[in-house]
Amino acid sequence: MSDERSETVRLLWGPHLKPSRGPKPALSLGGIARAGIEIADAEGLAAVSMQRVAGLLGVTKMALYRYVPGKSELVALMVETAVGEAPSPDGSHCGWREQLSDWAGQLVSVFEQHPWLLDATVGPRIMGPGELAWTEQALAALDGTGLSGAERLDAVLLLAGHVRGIVQQARAAGHAGTPEAQLIVTLGELMQAHGADYPALTAALTSATQHGGQDQGFEFGLQRILDGLGLLIAQRSN
Repeated sequence: MSDERSETVRLLWGPHLKPSRGPKPALSLGGIARAGIEIADAEGLAAVSMQRVAGLLGVTKMALYRYVPGKSELVALMVETAVGEAPSPDGSHCGWREQLSDWAGQLVSVFEQHPWLLDATVGPRIMGPGELAWTEQALAALDGTGLSGAERLDAVLLLAGHVRGIVQQARAAGHAGTPEAQLIVTLGELMQAHGADYPALTAALTSATQHGGQDQGFEFGLQRILDGLGLLIAQRSN
């Protein structure tokens, strides 16, 4: 394991050794992570730097390096703090479908609160105990369904990918409105001039407009994923 990965593992998983002598540490890993999150929430992940975080905490950059060796480790701490605790199942008697639906909805809320997480959670990386607990929660919801471990893991990754895609679209839309609503308006204008060439699309847009053009992308996609899992689970039980 590389030195960088080893340090990330230590920061996320411990042990966090405390000096037996000398003054009490002026900073905490949690406080450092929250300072980075404050900057990222306001300005995006690219605005986060060791210098900016140190300034926000009122210390020098060199002092900050005593706690966190670099930006990659800082971002790992920020992710772990931002995702928070895994959601608890909504009721002890909920089935797998209800549990996964609630899980996906809460994951959307986390990404909406911290949009920079989309950029910080791309590619192979070391995850902390809190983030892994989210995966554990979703996998546990599928216990007893007859799905293999690989199938359960793929199901969770599929759900997470759907959440990311929806939040990514919403982030691109900004404050101008939901992405589906914007798309409907734009395409509707185009179809006024070119609708004869796209009759199926024109009919679909007309129907969407009649129903208010509401943003149902997340819920529609979620339910279709769960429908597919339900069919697979039913096959396993036969």
